[in-house]
Amino acid sequence: QVQLVESGGGLVQAGGSLRLSCRASGRTFSSYAMGWFRQAPGKEREFAGISRSGGSTYYPDSVKGRFTISRDNAKNTVYLQMNSLKPEDTAVYYCAAKLNDYVLEYAYWGQGTQVTVSS
Repeated sequence: QVQLVESGGGLVQAGGSLRLSCRASGRTFSSYAMGWFRQAPGKEREFAGISRSGGSTYYPDSVKGRFTISRDNAKNTVYLQMNSLKPEDTAVYYCAAKLNDYVLEYAYWGQGTQVTVSS
């Protein structure tokens, strides 16, 4: 069983920055693919990016150039650096883990952390 705990959410003005953290349990974190997702009120969950086990990343167009995912395998932690935040980035942000790069589904999810961007 893998437990994920997010932190770092909060209230920020438009144009500001926040860094979210997600700490994972487990002894093989370096093999996990770690994804970030977000869900705004009344909307479906949206993919916000992924860090594959080797460290390569991928972002959807909605956040590309503004969000950066990094990971510290020694600390079992993945980060989501969010810059140039917009009110439409307001959502609950979740990290999720796939036990390797090849499975399709994220097996483990964090509890989420609220990010609110004021205009």
